Amino acid sequence: MTSSEAVGTPPAEESGTVTRQQWKWSTLAAMASYLDAGSIVALGSGLALFQAYLGLSNGAVGALAAIGPNAIGCAIGALIGGRLGDKLGRKRIYKYDLLVYAAGILCIALAVNAPMLFIGTFVVGVAVGADVPTSLALVGEFSPSKARGKLLAFTQIAWNAGPVVVLLLALVLSPLDLLGIRIVFLHLFVVALVTWALRRGLAESARWTAASTGAVSAAVKLGALFRGANLRALVWTGTIYLFWNVAAGTNGIFTPYIITTLNAGSQAAGVALSCAGFLIGILGTLVFMRLVDRGHAMRKRMWALGSLAQVLAFVLYLVFPFTIPVIFGNIVLFGVGAAFAGEAVYKIVSQELFPTMLRGTAQGVTFGAARIFLGIWSFFVPTLANAGIGTVAALLAASLVLSGVVGYFFMPDTSGKSLEQIEAERA
Repeated sequence: MTSSEAVGTPPAEESGTVTRQQWKWSTLAAMASYLDAGSIVALGSGLALFQAYLGLSNGAVGALAAIGPNAIGCAIGALIGGRLGDKLGRKRIYKYDLLVYAAGILCIALAVNAPMLFIGTFVVGVAVGADVPTSLALVGEFSPSKARGKLLAFTQIAWNAGPVVVLLLALVLSPLDLLGIRIVFLHLFVVALVTWALRRGLAESARWTAASTGAVSAAVKLGALFRGANLRALVWTGTIYLFWNVAAGTNGIFTPYIITTLNAGSQAAGVALSCAGFLIGILGTLVFMRLVDRGHAMRKRMWALGSLAQVLAFVLYLVFPFTIPVIFGNIVLFGVGAAFAGEAVYKIVSQELFPTMLRGTAQGVTFGAARIFLGIWSFFVPTLANAGIGTVAALLAASLVLSGVVGYFFMPDTSGKSLEQIEAERA
């Protein structure tokens, strides 16, 4: 198959073998996750510096975090992009959204006043939000059924790699203060343009092309998403991701800020600790990729262990003083736990549980709802954190308990089945 042909023709033999071409497509699609997480962490690394440079209040810092790629901007993009990806095709969305992303990143990198910073942050959020559900649907639709979990989990490697690169750059460039953060954003600008150029060789998803023609497309209306098995899947995926994402988003964007604000360590220490967490996430996800397609029981077992580790990560803050060793313990436990009971699982099941013509829409809804909730929460994090870590830690631990319990007891059995088989079983 050449790059000009349709992507994702359902394989004749649903094995666990992944071709070089499928790895290439997965890598290009996964760059949405790289740019998503990279922009979140770049903003997080620069929050304190931009606050000092522009004289922003704590409320303005919370608002900035709330409107960007971590929250409301991303939510708006996901809701729009996910739906348009189902209506118009995956290719039309991922062909242009990275150009919008690049424009927003450049605006942040060159920001000399608060309006430039806020506009750029919002534009980046919308663009990356539109890309994520579309790119993930593409991966799910071309993957062999017995390797679908592996390829979708691979996008989580990119999600962790983006912050690692960003944080290492921020650490190396930390003597340059705000100029260093500007260079970090310029790196994302270059990566976005290179990815956009490489993606131009990708074609449309064959599964979407088949499903979008004639009676099949006409039979799948938006209202079907809010009835029966689709509604149950929407509530389940939305619940596990929303409450997990509160903790993950807080760690991702606010860790350096909280460490600096509460005088637990320097800006460089906060950046280094965040980087360690994402490196641990990469190692954990590599293990998850080897195990995730081994059956339903294995998925549930990993989810239980991962959920427990993440809850314990924030219990540490309730038991011990907020010091560098305790923060490191939190990062290790959360990084390992999130690899087994976090966004990778959400990405996989979001592709498996919905029909093709609603797949992007469904993930846009749940992804968007989670980011909106995180955006509202982000308004309050700086103020809560200034009063101490206890309240924040307790609320995050509670949210992870809820995500873990719902995820474990209501996890559907979809492992190793073709998308068509899953759809037929749930119809």
